[in-house]
Amino acid sequence: MIDSPDKDEHGGAPVARVLVAVCTYNELDSLPELVAGIRAALPSADVLVVDDGSPDGTGEWAADKAGRDPWFTVIQRGRKLGLGSAIVAAMRHASDAGYDFLVNLDGDMSHDPVEIPKLVDVAHREQADVVIGSRYVPGGAIEGWPMSRLVISGLLNRVARIALGLQAHDCSGAYRCYRVDTLDKVDLNRIRASGYAMLEEILWLLTHRDAKIVEIPIRFVNRVQGSSKLSLGEAVKSIAMLARIACSPRR
Repeated sequence: MIDSPDKDEHGGAPVARVLVAVCTYNELDSLPELVAGIRAALPSADVLVVDDGSPDGTGEWAADKAGRDPWFTVIQRGRKLGLGSAIVAAMRHASDAGYDFLVNLDGDMSHDPVEIPKLVDVAHREQADVVIGSRYVPGGAIEGWPMSRLVISGLLNRVARIALGLQAHDCSGAYRCYRVDTLDKVDLNRIRASGYAMLEEILWLLTHRDAKIVEIPIRFVNRVQGSSKLSLGEAVKSIAMLARIACSPRR
């Protein structure tokens, strides 16, 4: 576990550099509202968009925004490479740029950005290495999901907890705050999962480095804009990847 960032020059409360990452594919309808919400929730945060070649113009909007606002950065990857690899790209950027905390959330308004300060505050106060915005702890909720999605999510979490020995209740949720110094302990080059299973794999790797993982309740609202990207086929791929991870040596 890593100490909190240094106090400011006047000896006051710790001053943390926070990067909020949004990994996108066809999120033009929701991204402008989300970015505004992030800045309203935590005005001191910088924002990073990692776009996988969205054909709807998401990347172009983000590039224009980056040209106008110094607190906004975009990584354009040109083609769809997967959520997991996009989050890894955000982790690398956060480390290279010297941020203290990286917050990741979905680009579709399913995650309310108003929770960002709470995630960062808990990471500070509890000296947590990862704070998960959890749908499955008391006070957490999922709104608007069909039964099929609830079953898929529940199955993924059960497999992750059993196969990987994870203690978190919500192993597949993407709304998280990571302590960047702790991420630096992980060899990101050895992450196998490029898709959704990366969310469980990074918890597995951090758990084996004695990371402190904390969960706080969030309200998850089914996509306000766009359509769901998590299909049964993607869930099957994730379970297969989790099995491979479980059989691999700790590293």
